[in-house]
Parts: sequence; C-alpha cells; structure tokens
Amino acid sequence: MIFTPTPLAGAFVVDLEKLEDERGFFAEGWKDDAAAAHGIAVVFNRTNISYNRKAGTVRGLHSQRAPYEEAKLVRCIQGAIFDVIVDIRPDSPTYLQWYGLELSAENHRMLYMPQGFLHGFQTLRPDTTVFYQVAGQYQPKQEVGARFDDALFGIDWPEVEERVLSPKDQGWPPFQAQRPAVTS
Repeated sequence: MIFTPTPLAGAFVVDLEKLEDERGFFAEGWKDDAAAAHGIAVVFNRTNISYNRKAGTVRGLHSQRAPYEEAKLVRCIQGAIFDVIVDIRPDSPTYLQWYGLELSAENHRMLYMPQGFLHGFQTLRPDTTVFYQVAGQYQPKQEVGARFDDALFGIDWPEVEERVLSPKDQGWPPFQAQRPAVTS
C-alpha cells in the first residue's frame, strides 16, 4: 500500500501495490502495520455501502460531534465519485480547508480521513457504488453537516447537468452557525 499525504493534516490517499499477471492483480486492501508507519492507528468496526442510481448524486457533507467522531477509508467499487473531505478540527493547521479527488472502480484509489472531518461525495457516473470502512459508532443525534455548496468552504465540485440531494442534505444550515458545537 502506498500512503500519500493530502494537503489536509492526517488525511491520506491510499493506492494499492498491485501484483499483476495475465489473470489480473492481487493487492492488500488494508494493512494495520503499513498504516501505523504513517501514524494511523485505527480499528475499523463497520463497513458501509452506498449505491447511487444517478450521476450527480451528492451525499454529504457529514460528520459527528466529539466524542463520536468517525475515521473513514473510502473506495469506489463501481462507477466513479468526486470524494471530498473538510477538516473541521478547530486546533488543526488545516482547519476549514477541503480536499477532493476522483475515486473510481478503475483507479482503485482510497481516501483515508481521520476523526474530525466532514465527508461527502458526488457521483460522476450512474450506477455507482461506494464502499467505506468506518472506525466509530454512528450516533444520529450527534450528526453535524454542511451543504455541499457552503460558501465557507468554497468546494470546487465537478459540473453536472443535475444534482440529486436528499432533503436532509439540502437542509443543513450554514456551517458557520454550527461551529461552536463542533469540537475535536
């Protein structure tokens, strides 16, 4: 596994080290000691799958308040997404900065985010499936979020003909109004 730091403190792009031959390839999808060599000590206790029918589907931006924050390892196993993280740790040197990249079934890339990040994605193709490993327990009453187009972050999302959002994701208040409630 190849861990490449993102511009956001503690977050990494993870690429597979493929052993390829005429059959295809084999690769380790996660290895605790390789992660630990990069300062990542996490135990994933859940996996989530998100299937999305339409291109332009936006899910997020979501996180949870301390002490219920979640670390995530996100991969796209069918189709393609533009995956986005926003650092909402007030004591972080990259506080309120965002990072995004394309994850696809073809590039096999993953994005690791530590606790204290908002996460969301936009599908780039129809019939896209996202698989992610999570460290932490989901606590609905501790959830916080932001609209994908919150001006505080200025995320440069790919252009699409139509965006599909849930009522919940359309209804998040400006993140500025939530900042006192979010701690690391």
